[in-house]
Amino acid sequence: MTITVSIVGRPNTGKSTLFNRLVGKRLALVDDQPGVTRDRREGAATLGDLSFKIFDTAGLEEAADESLEGRMRSHTEQAVLKSDVVLMLVDARAGITPIDQHFADWLRGVPVPVILAANKCEGSGGESGRLEAYSLGLGDPIPLSAEHGEGLTELYDKLRPIVDEAALDIADVEASTELQLAIVGRPNTGKSTLVNYLLGEERLLTGPEAGITHDSIAVDWEYDGRPLKLIDTAGLRRRSRIDDKVERLSAFDTSRAIQYAQVVILMLDAQSMLERQDLTIARQVIQEGRALIIAVNKWDSIKNEKAALLTLNERLETSLTQVRGIPVVTLSALHGSGIKGLMGAVFKTYKVWNQRISTAKLNEWLAVMLEVHPPPLGSNGRRIRLRYITQTKARPPTFAVWVSRAKDLPVAYNRYLINGLREDFKFTGVPIRLNIKTGNNPYVNKKNN
Repeated sequence: MTITVSIVGRPNTGKSTLFNRLVGKRLALVDDQPGVTRDRREGAATLGDLSFKIFDTAGLEEAADESLEGRMRSHTEQAVLKSDVVLMLVDARAGITPIDQHFADWLRGVPVPVILAANKCEGSGGESGRLEAYSLGLGDPIPLSAEHGEGLTELYDKLRPIVDEAALDIADVEASTELQLAIVGRPNTGKSTLVNYLLGEERLLTGPEAGITHDSIAVDWEYDGRPLKLIDTAGLRRRSRIDDKVERLSAFDTSRAIQYAQVVILMLDAQSMLERQDLTIARQVIQEGRALIIAVNKWDSIKNEKAALLTLNERLETSLTQVRGIPVVTLSALHGSGIKGLMGAVFKTYKVWNQRISTAKLNEWLAVMLEVHPPPLGSNGRRIRLRYITQTKARPPTFAVWVSRAKDLPVAYNRYLINGLREDFKFTGVPIRLNIKTGNNPYVNKKNN
Protein backbone atom coordinates (compact mmCIF):
# COMPACT_ATOMS: atom_id res chain seq x y z
CA MET A 1 0.00 0.00 0.00
CA THR A 2 1.33 3.48 -0.91
CA ILE A 3 0.38 7.11 -0.42
CA THR A 4 -0.23 9.90 -2.90
CA VAL A 5 1.61 13.22 -2.56
CA SER A 6 0.58 16.35 -4.48
CA ILE A 7 3.09 19.16 -4.96
CA VAL A 8 1.30 22.51 -5.04
CA GLY A 9 2.25 26.17 -5.00
CA ARG A 10 2.08 29.30 -7.08
CA PRO A 11 3.82 29.25 -10.47
CA ASN A 12 7.61 28.99 -10.72
CA THR A 13 8.32 27.83 -7.16
CA GLY A 14 10.17 24.72 -8.38
CA LYS A 15 7.42 22.11 -8.22
CA SER A 16 8.41 20.34 -11.44
CA THR A 17 12.09 20.39 -10.47
CA LEU A 18 11.27 18.62 -7.22
CA PHE A 19 8.94 16.22 -9.04
CA ASN A 20 11.73 15.22 -11.43
CA ARG A 21 14.18 14.71 -8.59
CA LEU A 22 11.84 12.47 -6.62
CA VAL A 23 10.86 10.31 -9.61
CA GLY A 24 14.51 10.18 -10.74
CA LYS A 25 13.69 11.22 -14.32
CA ARG A 26 13.03 14.44 -16.24
CA LEU A 27 9.34 13.70 -16.78
CA ALA A 28 8.12 17.26 -16.22
CA LEU A 29 9.12 20.26 -18.29
CA VAL A 30 11.15 22.79 -16.33
CA ASP A 31 11.59 26.42 -17.35
CA ASP A 32 11.89 29.82 -15.69
CA GLN A 33 8.74 30.92 -17.51
CA PRO A 34 5.72 30.60 -15.16
CA GLY A 35 2.84 28.30 -16.12
CA VAL A 36 4.73 25.64 -18.10
CA THR A 37 2.88 22.87 -16.25
CA ARG A 38 -0.83 22.79 -17.06
CA ASP A 39 -2.01 19.21 -16.55
CA ARG A 40 -1.13 17.33 -13.40
CA ARG A 41 1.60 14.77 -14.04
CA GLU A 42 1.82 11.50 -12.13
CA GLY A 43 4.97 9.56 -11.23
CA ALA A 44 6.35 6.85 -8.96
CA ALA A 45 8.61 8.57 -6.44
CA THR A 46 11.23 7.24 -4.03
CA LEU A 47 12.93 8.96 -1.12
CA GLY A 48 15.36 6.73 0.69
CA ASP A 49 13.35 3.63 1.57
CA LEU A 50 10.00 5.37 0.98
CA SER A 51 7.96 4.75 -2.15
CA PHE A 52 4.89 6.78 -3.04
CA LYS A 53 2.82 8.18 -5.91
CA ILE A 54 3.39 11.85 -6.66
CA PHE A 55 1.48 14.51 -8.60
CA ASP A 56 3.08 17.57 -10.16
CA THR A 57 0.30 20.15 -10.42
CA ALA A 58 -0.25 23.40 -12.25
CA GLY A 59 0.69 26.56 -10.38
CA LEU A 60 -2.08 27.83 -8.12
CA GLU A 61 -3.42 31.16 -9.36
CA GLU A 62 -6.42 33.28 -8.52
CA ALA A 63 -8.48 33.10 -11.69
CA ALA A 64 -12.04 32.85 -12.95
CA ASP A 65 -13.28 29.28 -13.25
CA GLU A 66 -14.09 29.58 -16.97
CA SER A 67 -10.56 30.73 -17.90
CA LEU A 68 -7.66 28.39 -18.71
CA GLU A 69 -5.97 29.34 -15.42
CA GLY A 70 -9.22 28.73 -13.56
CA ARG A 71 -9.56 25.25 -15.06
CA MET A 72 -5.91 24.52 -14.18
CA ARG A 73 -6.60 25.56 -10.60
CA SER A 74 -9.66 23.30 -10.49
CA HIS A 75 -7.54 20.32 -11.60
CA THR A 76 -5.01 21.11 -8.88
CA GLU A 77 -7.74 21.26 -6.26
CA GLN A 78 -9.03 17.86 -7.40
CA ALA A 79 -5.53 16.40 -7.05
CA VAL A 80 -5.26 17.80 -3.52
CA LEU A 81 -8.51 16.21 -2.41
CA LYS A 82 -7.42 12.83 -3.81
CA SER A 83 -4.07 12.96 -2.00
CA ASP A 84 -2.91 11.60 1.34
CA VAL A 85 -0.57 14.54 1.89
CA VAL A 86 0.05 17.90 0.21
CA LEU A 87 3.50 19.38 -0.22
CA MET A 88 3.19 23.16 -0.63
CA LEU A 89 6.23 24.87 -2.10
CA VAL A 90 7.04 28.56 -1.69
CA ASP A 91 9.93 30.46 -3.25
CA ALA A 92 12.15 31.39 -0.29
CA ARG A 93 14.18 33.85 -2.37
CA ALA A 94 11.11 35.73 -3.58
CA GLY A 95 9.48 35.71 -0.15
CA ILE A 96 5.84 35.16 0.75
CA THR A 97 3.32 36.71 -1.61
CA PRO A 98 -0.42 37.41 -1.21
CA ILE A 99 -1.10 34.43 -3.51
CA ASP A 100 0.92 32.16 -1.17
CA GLN A 101 -1.13 33.42 1.76
CA HIS A 102 -4.42 33.01 -0.13
CA PHE A 103 -3.79 29.35 -0.95
CA ALA A 104 -2.35 28.58 2.47
CA ASP A 105 -5.66 29.79 3.91
CA TRP A 106 -7.44 27.39 1.58
CA LEU A 107 -5.18 24.44 2.43
CA ARG A 108 -5.81 24.90 6.17
CA GLY A 109 -9.45 24.04 5.50
CA VAL A 110 -8.67 20.93 3.44
CA PRO A 111 -8.92 17.56 5.27
CA VAL A 112 -5.45 16.51 4.10
CA PRO A 113 -2.17 16.97 6.01
CA VAL A 114 0.07 19.68 4.56
CA ILE A 115 3.87 19.83 4.55
CA LEU A 116 5.29 23.30 3.91
CA ALA A 117 8.64 23.55 2.12
CA ALA A 118 10.62 26.71 1.38
CA ASN A 119 12.38 25.99 -1.92
CA LYS A 120 15.54 27.62 -3.32
CA CYS A 121 17.17 27.66 0.13
CA GLU A 122 20.64 26.74 -1.13
CA GLY A 123 23.26 28.85 0.58
CA SER A 124 21.88 31.52 2.89
CA GLY A 125 19.88 33.54 0.39
CA GLY A 126 16.56 31.93 1.22
CA GLU A 127 16.68 31.92 5.02
CA SER A 128 14.71 35.13 5.46
CA GLY A 129 12.02 33.84 3.12
CA ARG A 130 11.88 30.52 4.98
CA LEU A 131 11.36 32.32 8.29
CA GLU A 132 8.69 34.49 6.66
CA ALA A 133 6.87 31.28 5.64
CA TYR A 134 5.92 30.68 9.28
CA SER A 135 3.26 33.35 8.74
CA LEU A 136 1.33 30.94 6.51
CA GLY A 137 0.27 28.93 9.57
CA LEU A 138 1.15 25.55 8.04
CA GLY A 139 3.77 24.50 10.57
CA ASP A 140 7.56 24.48 10.35
CA PRO A 141 8.71 25.23 6.78
CA ILE A 142 11.49 22.82 5.84
CA PRO A 143 14.44 24.36 3.93
CA LEU A 144 14.71 22.78 0.50
CA SER A 145 16.64 23.09 -2.72
CA ALA A 146 14.95 20.96 -5.36
CA GLU A 147 17.63 21.86 -7.90
CA HIS A 148 20.56 20.80 -5.69
CA GLY A 149 18.86 18.02 -3.73
CA GLU A 150 19.23 19.72 -0.36
CA GLY A 151 16.72 19.31 2.47
CA LEU A 152 15.52 15.86 1.38
CA THR A 153 16.36 14.45 4.82
CA GLU A 154 13.86 16.86 6.40
CA LEU A 155 11.27 15.96 3.77
CA TYR A 156 11.87 12.26 4.53
CA ASP A 157 11.28 12.89 8.24
CA LYS A 158 7.96 14.56 7.46
CA LEU A 159 6.77 11.82 5.10
CA ARG A 160 7.95 8.79 7.09
CA PRO A 161 5.15 8.68 9.71
CA ILE A 162 2.49 9.31 7.06
CA VAL A 163 3.77 6.45 4.90
CA ASP A 164 4.00 4.16 7.94
CA GLU A 165 0.43 4.91 8.90
CA ALA A 166 -0.86 4.29 5.37
CA ALA A 167 1.08 1.03 5.03
CA LEU A 168 -0.71 -0.67 7.91
CA ASP A 169 -2.11 -4.09 7.17
CA ILE A 170 -5.88 -3.90 6.67
CA ALA A 171 -6.30 -6.92 8.91
CA ASP A 172 -4.63 -4.92 11.66
CA VAL A 173 -7.01 -2.01 11.20
CA GLU A 174 -10.27 -3.90 11.37
CA ALA A 175 -11.16 -5.96 14.38
CA SER A 176 -11.57 -9.65 13.79
CA THR A 177 -15.17 -10.78 13.56
CA GLU A 178 -14.44 -13.56 16.05
CA LEU A 179 -13.05 -12.49 19.38
CA GLN A 180 -10.41 -14.89 20.76
CA LEU A 181 -10.93 -15.04 24.54
CA ALA A 182 -8.49 -17.08 26.64
CA ILE A 183 -9.07 -17.89 30.32
CA VAL A 184 -5.86 -18.46 32.28
CA GLY A 185 -4.72 -18.73 35.89
CA ARG A 186 -3.28 -21.00 38.53
CA PRO A 187 -4.73 -24.51 38.94
CA ASN A 188 -8.15 -24.85 40.54
CA THR A 189 -9.22 -21.20 40.27
CA GLY A 190 -12.42 -22.17 38.41
CA LYS A 191 -11.50 -21.61 34.76
CA SER A 192 -13.33 -24.65 33.40
CA THR A 193 -16.29 -23.94 35.69
CA LEU A 194 -16.58 -20.48 34.17
CA VAL A 195 -16.47 -21.86 30.62
CA ASN A 196 -19.16 -24.42 31.46
CA TYR A 197 -21.41 -21.70 32.90
CA LEU A 198 -20.92 -19.50 29.83
CA LEU A 199 -21.75 -22.40 27.50
CA GLY A 200 -24.69 -23.51 29.58
CA GLU A 201 -23.53 -27.11 29.68
CA GLU A 202 -20.95 -29.36 31.36
CA ARG A 203 -18.66 -29.13 28.34
CA LEU A 204 -15.44 -29.40 30.34
CA LEU A 205 -14.49 -31.77 33.14
CA THR A 206 -14.29 -30.07 36.54
CA GLY A 207 -13.68 -31.14 40.12
CA PRO A 208 -11.86 -30.29 43.37
CA GLU A 209 -8.62 -31.86 42.14
CA ALA A 210 -6.09 -29.37 40.77
CA GLY A 211 -4.78 -29.78 37.25
CA ILE A 212 -7.66 -31.70 35.61
CA THR A 213 -7.32 -29.69 32.37
CA HIS A 214 -4.16 -30.58 30.43
CA ASP A 215 -4.86 -29.15 26.97
CA SER A 216 -6.06 -25.74 25.87
CA ILE A 217 -9.66 -26.36 24.81
CA ALA A 218 -11.17 -23.98 22.24
CA VAL A 219 -14.96 -23.77 21.94
CA ASP A 220 -17.00 -21.59 19.54
CA TRP A 221 -19.58 -19.51 21.37
CA GLU A 222 -21.84 -16.51 20.88
CA TYR A 223 -22.75 -13.79 23.38
CA ASP A 224 -25.38 -11.16 22.55
CA GLY A 225 -24.90 -11.89 18.86
CA ARG A 226 -21.11 -11.56 19.04
CA PRO A 227 -19.13 -14.63 17.92
CA LEU A 228 -16.31 -15.66 20.26
CA LYS A 229 -13.87 -18.49 20.61
CA LEU A 230 -13.51 -19.46 24.28
CA ILE A 231 -10.18 -21.01 25.19
CA ASP A 232 -9.90 -22.84 28.50
CA THR A 233 -6.29 -23.46 29.50
CA ALA A 234 -4.37 -25.62 31.92
CA GLY A 235 -3.47 -24.11 35.28
CA LEU A 236 -0.03 -22.52 35.36
CA ARG A 237 2.24 -23.27 38.32
CA ARG A 238 5.69 -21.86 39.02
CA ARG A 239 8.30 -23.45 36.75
CA SER A 240 10.36 -24.62 39.71
CA ARG A 241 7.43 -26.77 40.81
CA ILE A 242 6.84 -28.42 37.41
CA ASP A 243 8.56 -31.80 37.18
CA ASP A 244 6.01 -33.68 35.06
CA LYS A 245 6.48 -33.83 31.28
CA VAL A 246 2.74 -33.55 30.60
CA GLU A 247 2.51 -30.48 32.83
CA ARG A 248 5.43 -28.87 31.03
CA LEU A 249 3.65 -29.45 27.71
CA SER A 250 0.44 -28.03 29.20
CA ALA A 251 2.28 -24.90 30.32
CA PHE A 252 3.68 -24.45 26.81
CA ASP A 253 0.19 -24.95 25.35
CA THR A 254 -1.22 -22.28 27.68
CA SER A 255 1.54 -19.82 26.72
CA ARG A 256 0.71 -20.38 23.08
CA ALA A 257 -2.99 -19.75 23.79
CA ILE A 258 -2.05 -16.39 25.33
CA GLN A 259 -0.05 -15.48 22.22
CA TYR A 260 -2.99 -16.14 19.90
CA ALA A 261 -5.68 -14.64 22.13
CA GLN A 262 -6.95 -11.09 21.85
CA VAL A 263 -8.43 -10.71 25.33
CA VAL A 264 -7.19 -12.75 28.29
CA ILE A 265 -9.13 -13.29 31.52
CA LEU A 266 -6.83 -14.00 34.46
CA MET A 267 -8.82 -15.99 37.02
CA LEU A 268 -7.92 -15.45 40.67
CA ASP A 269 -9.09 -17.33 43.74
CA ALA A 270 -10.74 -14.81 46.09
CA GLN A 271 -9.12 -16.56 49.07
CA SER A 272 -5.58 -16.11 47.69
CA MET A 273 -5.62 -13.14 45.32
CA LEU A 274 -2.68 -12.00 43.22
CA GLU A 275 0.03 -14.31 44.46
CA ARG A 276 3.45 -14.30 42.84
CA GLN A 277 2.40 -16.77 40.13
CA ASP A 278 -0.66 -14.65 39.31
CA LEU A 279 1.61 -11.67 38.73
CA THR A 280 3.93 -13.77 36.57
CA ILE A 281 1.01 -14.80 34.37
CA ALA A 282 -0.28 -11.20 34.19
CA ARG A 283 3.14 -9.93 33.10
CA GLN A 284 3.29 -12.63 30.42
CA VAL A 285 -0.07 -11.48 29.04
CA ILE A 286 1.07 -7.85 29.02
CA GLN A 287 4.39 -8.74 27.39
CA GLU A 288 2.51 -10.47 24.59
CA GLY A 289 0.48 -7.30 24.09
CA ARG A 290 -2.88 -8.87 24.92
CA ALA A 291 -5.79 -7.08 26.57
CA LEU A 292 -6.04 -8.23 30.20
CA ILE A 293 -9.00 -8.58 32.58
CA ILE A 294 -8.73 -9.71 36.21
CA ALA A 295 -11.62 -11.99 37.27
CA VAL A 296 -11.83 -12.78 40.99
CA ASN A 297 -13.71 -16.05 41.38
CA LYS A 298 -15.46 -17.44 44.49
CA TRP A 299 -16.27 -13.86 45.53
CA ASP A 300 -19.28 -15.12 47.47
CA SER A 301 -16.83 -16.56 50.00
CA ILE A 302 -15.43 -13.10 50.92
CA LYS A 303 -16.80 -11.47 54.06
CA ASN A 304 -15.23 -8.00 53.87
CA GLU A 305 -15.56 -7.23 50.15
CA LYS A 306 -14.53 -3.55 50.38
CA ALA A 307 -11.26 -4.33 52.18
CA ALA A 308 -10.48 -7.20 49.80
CA LEU A 309 -10.97 -5.02 46.71
CA LEU A 310 -8.87 -2.24 48.20
CA THR A 311 -6.01 -4.67 48.85
CA LEU A 312 -6.25 -6.11 45.34
CA ASN A 313 -6.24 -2.71 43.61
CA GLU A 314 -3.27 -1.51 45.67
CA ARG A 315 -1.35 -4.64 44.71
CA LEU A 316 -2.15 -4.10 41.04
CA GLU A 317 -0.99 -0.47 41.20
CA THR A 318 2.35 -1.36 42.75
CA SER A 319 3.08 -4.67 40.96
CA LEU A 320 1.78 -4.04 37.41
CA THR A 321 2.88 -0.46 36.85
CA GLN A 322 3.35 -1.00 33.10
CA VAL A 323 -0.45 -1.16 32.61
CA ARG A 324 -2.80 1.13 34.50
CA GLY A 325 -6.51 0.60 34.95
CA ILE A 326 -6.76 -3.16 34.37
CA PRO A 327 -10.46 -4.04 34.77
CA VAL A 328 -11.26 -6.08 37.87
CA VAL A 329 -14.49 -8.11 37.93
CA THR A 330 -15.73 -10.14 40.90
CA LEU A 331 -17.86 -13.19 40.23
CA SER A 332 -18.92 -16.70 41.10
CA ALA A 333 -18.34 -19.07 38.19
CA LEU A 334 -20.37 -21.74 39.98
CA HIS A 335 -23.48 -19.63 40.52
CA GLY A 336 -23.12 -17.20 37.60
CA SER A 337 -23.05 -13.93 39.54
CA GLY A 338 -20.96 -11.19 37.90
CA ILE A 339 -20.99 -12.77 34.42
CA LYS A 340 -22.70 -9.80 32.77
CA GLY A 341 -20.11 -7.43 34.20
CA LEU A 342 -17.32 -9.75 33.04
CA MET A 343 -18.51 -9.87 29.44
CA GLY A 344 -19.10 -6.12 29.44
CA ALA A 345 -15.47 -5.64 30.52
CA VAL A 346 -14.30 -8.04 27.78
CA PHE A 347 -15.94 -6.10 24.95
CA LYS A 348 -15.02 -2.68 26.37
CA THR A 349 -11.36 -3.63 26.79
CA TYR A 350 -11.32 -5.23 23.34
CA LYS A 351 -12.55 -1.92 21.86
CA VAL A 352 -9.81 0.04 23.67
CA TRP A 353 -7.22 -2.51 22.48
CA ASN A 354 -8.34 -1.85 18.86
CA GLN A 355 -8.49 1.95 19.24
CA ARG A 356 -6.72 4.19 16.72
CA ILE A 357 -5.78 7.86 17.01
CA SER A 358 -5.20 10.01 13.93
CA THR A 359 -1.73 11.40 13.30
CA ALA A 360 -3.10 14.96 13.37
CA LYS A 361 -4.58 14.50 16.86
CA LEU A 362 -1.42 12.82 18.12
CA ASN A 363 0.82 15.66 16.97
CA GLU A 364 -1.49 18.26 18.51
CA TRP A 365 -1.25 16.24 21.73
CA LEU A 366 2.55 15.99 21.45
CA ALA A 367 2.88 19.76 21.13
CA VAL A 368 1.00 20.20 24.42
CA MET A 369 3.08 17.50 26.15
CA LEU A 370 6.31 19.20 25.02
CA GLU A 371 5.09 22.58 26.24
CA VAL A 372 4.10 21.23 29.66
CA HIS A 373 7.29 19.23 30.13
CA PRO A 374 10.04 19.94 27.54
CA PRO A 375 12.56 17.14 26.91
CA PRO A 376 15.99 17.51 28.54
CA LEU A 377 19.27 18.53 26.95
CA GLY A 378 21.14 15.91 24.95
CA SER A 379 24.76 14.89 25.35
CA ASN A 380 25.74 17.65 22.91
CA GLY A 381 24.22 20.30 25.18
CA ARG A 382 21.31 20.97 22.84
CA ARG A 383 17.71 20.24 23.70
CA ILE A 384 16.35 16.96 22.33
CA ARG A 385 13.67 17.56 19.68
CA LEU A 386 10.61 15.34 19.35
CA ARG A 387 9.47 15.92 15.78
CA TYR A 388 6.46 13.72 15.06
CA ILE A 389 4.37 10.93 16.48
CA THR A 390 2.09 8.46 14.75
CA GLN A 391 0.24 5.28 15.66
CA THR A 392 1.85 2.48 13.67
CA LYS A 393 -0.59 -0.26 14.68
CA ALA A 394 -3.31 -1.30 17.07
CA ARG A 395 -3.76 -4.56 18.99
CA PRO A 396 -1.86 -3.53 21.09
CA PRO A 397 -1.75 0.26 20.56
CA THR A 398 1.74 0.96 19.20
CA PHE A 399 3.23 4.37 18.50
CA ALA A 400 6.40 5.71 16.95
CA VAL A 401 7.91 9.09 17.82
CA TRP A 402 10.71 10.65 15.78
CA VAL A 403 13.43 12.17 17.99
CA SER A 404 16.49 14.22 17.05
CA ARG A 405 18.79 12.28 19.41
CA ALA A 406 16.98 9.05 20.26
CA LYS A 407 19.80 7.62 22.38
CA ASP A 408 19.73 10.65 24.69
CA LEU A 409 16.01 10.47 25.47
CA PRO A 410 15.67 9.30 29.11
CA VAL A 411 13.51 6.31 30.00
CA ALA A 412 11.58 8.59 32.37
CA TYR A 413 10.52 10.80 29.47
CA ASN A 414 9.41 7.71 27.57
CA ARG A 415 7.21 6.81 30.54
CA TYR A 416 5.89 10.39 30.64
CA LEU A 417 4.71 10.05 27.04
CA ILE A 418 3.16 6.60 27.58
CA ASN A 419 1.32 7.75 30.69
CA GLY A 420 0.07 10.79 28.78
CA LEU A 421 -1.20 8.63 25.92
CA ARG A 422 -2.96 6.34 28.36
CA GLU A 423 -4.61 9.18 30.28
CA ASP A 424 -5.51 11.55 27.45
CA PHE A 425 -6.74 8.95 24.95
CA LYS A 426 -8.27 6.55 27.51
CA PHE A 427 -6.02 3.57 26.79
CA THR A 428 -6.87 2.09 30.17
CA GLY A 429 -6.19 -1.55 30.89
CA VAL A 430 -4.17 -2.34 27.75
CA PRO A 431 -0.42 -2.36 27.11
CA ILE A 432 1.03 0.54 25.11
CA ARG A 433 4.20 0.30 23.06
CA LEU A 434 6.20 3.40 22.14
CA ASN A 435 9.06 3.08 19.68
CA ILE A 436 11.65 5.85 19.61
CA LYS A 437 13.03 6.54 16.14
CA THR A 438 15.52 8.96 14.70
CA GLY A 439 15.45 10.58 11.29
CA ASN A 440 18.59 9.44 9.48
CA ASN A 441 19.70 10.79 6.13
CA PRO A 442 17.88 8.52 3.64
CA TYR A 443 20.68 8.99 1.13
CA VAL A 444 23.49 7.66 3.30
CA ASN A 445 25.37 4.92 1.44
CA LYS A 446 23.27 5.53 -1.67
CA LYS A 447 24.86 6.53 -4.98
CA ASN A 448 23.37 9.45 -6.84
CA ASN A 449 21.47 8.48 -9.94
